[in-house]
Amino acid sequence: MSGEQELGMTKSKEHQTGEWYAELVQKAKLADYAPMGGFIVTRPRGYELWERLQDHLDGWFKETGVQNSYFPVLIPESYLEQEKDIVEGFDPEVAWVTHGGHDELEERLAVRPTSESIITPFMSQWVRSYRDLPLQLNQWCSVIRWEATETKPFFRTKEFLWQEGHTAHATEDDAMDEVMMRLGQYEQLYEDVLAIPVMRGRKPDHDKFPGANKTTTVEALMPDGKSVQGGTSHHLGQSFAEAYDVTFTDEDEEEQTAWTTSWGLSWRALGALIMTHSDDQGLVLPPALAPEQVVVVPIYNDDTREDVLQYANEVAAELQEDGVRVHVDDRDERNPGFKFNEWELKGVPVRFEIGGYEVEDEEVTVVHRPDGEEVVEDRADIVEATNEHLDAVYDKLYEAAEENLEENVREVDEVNEILGTIGQHGGYVKTPWCGDEACEEVVKEKVHAEIVMLPMNEEAEPDADECTMCGDEATEIAYFAKSY
Repeated sequence: MSGEQELGMTKSKEHQTGEWYAELVQKAKLADYAPMGGFIVTRPRGYELWERLQDHLDGWFKETGVQNSYFPVLIPESYLEQEKDIVEGFDPEVAWVTHGGHDELEERLAVRPTSESIITPFMSQWVRSYRDLPLQLNQWCSVIRWEATETKPFFRTKEFLWQEGHTAHATEDDAMDEVMMRLGQYEQLYEDVLAIPVMRGRKPDHDKFPGANKTTTVEALMPDGKSVQGGTSHHLGQSFAEAYDVTFTDEDEEEQTAWTTSWGLSWRALGALIMTHSDDQGLVLPPALAPEQVVVVPIYNDDTREDVLQYANEVAAELQEDGVRVHVDDRDERNPGFKFNEWELKGVPVRFEIGGYEVEDEEVTVVHRPDGEEVVEDRADIVEATNEHLDAVYDKLYEAAEENLEENVREVDEVNEILGTIGQHGGYVKTPWCGDEACEEVVKEKVHAEIVMLPMNEEAEPDADECTMCGDEATEIAYFAKSY
């Protein structure tokens, strides 16, 4: 479907969430559907959101010692088979290349579903001594996982963009510190840049990354009550290092096996951003990611046109000098109402309206995208006021998402309450669990919800003695939810 349909939104976020999301992604010019099922074409505006997200995260990685690299998209089957858990864990998802031109290849090549099996062998060549550690690599790339059937742009597609970090360390504690540092950076990205509060925890053992000792996660709750796995950071222990012979000589000249980690965040974060903040008028963007933070709409007739445009451009120039991303919409062929609607659809956080009265009174009318709040500011203080308005928009977005999260974490201690609560309200159900995967299946079969997170802080200890599902001794707290 073309992205050039009628301008306005026609679907309801509350009542037609799936159709609303699909319509918004196209009408806000973020993406289109590719001719192959399960793939999307990312339009410039959508890709700019990914670039801005990438800039934040990449900067934080580099500040903490990470170096970017790039490895081939194709991985020999023999490399995959060196780590049996990778093969078993990703087997249904792997796309295979079997021919080059008309010739059958001697060995099948996997299109990377993840890159441990191609990166770790090179780590083994590059690490010789404890002085080579930590080795901290990251690559920005795409992966293909063929198993995805019910696809949704950015949330779940057969090909998706992401970053994957891969590191090697001298000790288990060093590796765990790396895991938690990256998880903290993912949390920072969601909360400070995307204006989405998250909960951090770990995955149950049966849902860990294949071959990992521990998988940690940040989880974000969407307005429709489903959870999004926002980013994961894995402590891989020594299994991958043993499989690919990543060893080093320590300070006592003894040979040791390294400890490795991997961690990744995909453009699913953009799906979470769109779903969390946007509304029936269109996209809503937090200031840190918005391609245009302020749009200036001049309102004029033939008599006032020259003065209004000059005033609008002078205001914009002053904001640009301060680093604000601002656009003056001076199209003569579109009326102000059309422009208001178009920029609301595109998600610009703040709109300036400047007409003859604003010029005469040396003022600017400021409108917030999330709620339409309107304030008149003095022209002389416009730079300082603009930054305050951008902060206010971020606060509104974060507070609304935080309220949604706080209102939708419910503690229960009976199976029927789990089923009823998730079925009726969605959100997170917090309950004591014995650690047996079979108890999760009881819930999964009835309401298609699963354990998305186990807390890692003081609330990890269950208050009750018994597992809600089976009555055996409870060993931890589990958060159940439906998820994207």
